[in-house]
Amino acid sequence: MHMALLPNDKVIVFDRTDAGPSNLTLPQERCAKDQICYAHSVEFNPGNRNFRPLTISTDTWCSSGALSTNGELIQTGGYGVGERVVRRFKPCANCDWKEDQNGLNVPRWYASNQVLPDGRVVIIGGRFQFNYEFVPKSKIHSLPFLEETRYSVYVPNNLYPFVHLAPDGNLFVFANDRAILLDYGNNIVVKRFPVLPGGVSRNYPSTGSSSLLPISLLGQQSSGSNFPAQAEVLVCGGTVADANVKADAGVFVPATKTCGRLVITSQNPKWEVEEMPINRVMGDMIMLPTGDVLIINGAAKGTAESSRFEVLTPTTIPRLYHSTAHLLSDGRVLVGGSNPNANYNFTALYPTELSLEAFSPPYLSPSSRSRPLLSSVKPGSELGYVQKFYVEFRVNYEAEKIYVTMVAPSFTTHSFAMNQRLLVLDMGGVRKGRTKKPGGSKSNHDYSVESYAPARPELAPPGYYLLFVVCDGVPSRGMWVSLT
Repeated sequence: MHMALLPNDKVIVFDRTDAGPSNLTLPQERCAKDQICYAHSVEFNPGNRNFRPLTISTDTWCSSGALSTNGELIQTGGYGVGERVVRRFKPCANCDWKEDQNGLNVPRWYASNQVLPDGRVVIIGGRFQFNYEFVPKSKIHSLPFLEETRYSVYVPNNLYPFVHLAPDGNLFVFANDRAILLDYGNNIVVKRFPVLPGGVSRNYPSTGSSSLLPISLLGQQSSGSNFPAQAEVLVCGGTVADANVKADAGVFVPATKTCGRLVITSQNPKWEVEEMPINRVMGDMIMLPTGDVLIINGAAKGTAESSRFEVLTPTTIPRLYHSTAHLLSDGRVLVGGSNPNANYNFTALYPTELSLEAFSPPYLSPSSRSRPLLSSVKPGSELGYVQKFYVEFRVNYEAEKIYVTMVAPSFTTHSFAMNQRLLVLDMGGVRKGRTKKPGGSKSNHDYSVESYAPARPELAPPGYYLLFVVCDGVPSRGMWVSLT
C-alpha cells in the first residue's frame, strides 16, 4: 500500500492495480460501455472517514512518490505499463489522477524519491536501474553504487534505497548495508560511509526502515544561512541476506533487533549500534511531531516477499508486506494494508487486509496533559527562508518546556517514508498572558512564541509543512504552512 497526506488533510491511498476486482467500483461514467470497472485508489478523509474512489489506469505496484512544492502529489513508476509513468494528483474537490505515460526515461520499479532544494524531485534506483533521474524529466545519471550493493540478481537487497537530504544539499543514499554521500548535481560520490555492522541487509526484500532524525535549528539566528546543522540517520531492522531464498523454501529466519545511528555530518562518522526490544522486518518508522520515532508494523521472521526504546500497545491486525503508516495532522498515525494477494484473497494464511486504523501515540492518552490549541501563525502561513514569525497558542496550564517543529509530509510505502523530515525551529522570546475560563474554573494561558523559518532550502526544501507547537511533550494539532 502507498499513502500520502495532502495539504487539504486528505490521504491518497493506493496499491497495485493488477490484483483483480477490488471491493470498490468506479462510477459508470468512468468505465467503458457495459463494463464494471474497479477502483484501486481512494481519497480518504480521516476527519469523517469518508472516501472517494479514484481512477488509475496504469499499474502502481511498488512505485514511489513525493509532494511537490505546490502541494501536488507526484507519483512515479510501477510495474508493467506503469513503469515509466509519472502521475499527478492535485488536492482539490473533484480532482483525479493525471498520468503521463512517458514521464520517465527508464522503468522505475522499487525506486525512492526525494524533494530537492530547487524543488525538483529525484528518483533513485529501481530494479535493474543503477542510476537516477529527475522530475521534471531530464537526462539520466549513472550510479554504480547501486550495482555494487546488489546481493544477487533475484534478491537485490538494495531496492527502495533509503535516501535523505543532508544539510549541505547532498544526498545520503543507503543500500543493503552501507551508504554514500552523493553530489547529485555533479554526479560525484563525496563520501563513503562505513558498513553498518551486524551482517544483515536492510533494504528490500530484507526490508528494514530508516529515518532522518530531527534536525535542530536552535541557535540558527546567530549564523544565518551558514548555520552548521547536524544530521543523524537511523536505520533499524532487516534480516540476513539470504532470508528471502530461505523463505521461498519455507524456512523463516528471525529478523534482526539491531539499529544503527550515524551522524552523517561528522568528519569521521561511525555507526552506533543498539537493539530494539523486538526483532523486526517490514516495519515503518514514522517521525512524530515531538521528534520521537514510532516503529510500527512488520514481522519478527521472514522477508517481504535499549533504553531509547519503549514498547507500546499493539494492534490486533497483522500488518505485514505492503502495510504502511503515515502521520496525520492531528498527531495520530494512520495504518493500513497488508499482503496484496492476487484477486484479493481474504482466506490465505496471510490474507489481504483492506482496513485502515489509527494509532494514538502516548501523548494522546487521557492521562497526558491537555493539548495546546494552536490558534494562528502571524503574519501568515506563507513563510520565507529565515523569516521571523509568531506562533500563538493556548493551553490550560502553565507550560514549562515549549518548542516548535515543522514536519514535511512524506510518501510512505514498503517501510520507508520518503521525504520524511522534522525540524526543531529556532526561537526567540515567549510572551505569556492569562485569561479566565467562565465559571471561575482554571485559567487558560495564552502564549506567543517568536520563531524563525529554516535559513536555506538545503535544510528544508520549498513546499508544504505541518507546523506543531509542543508543550511539555504534548503536541498541538498541526497547521499547514508553506515555505518558499
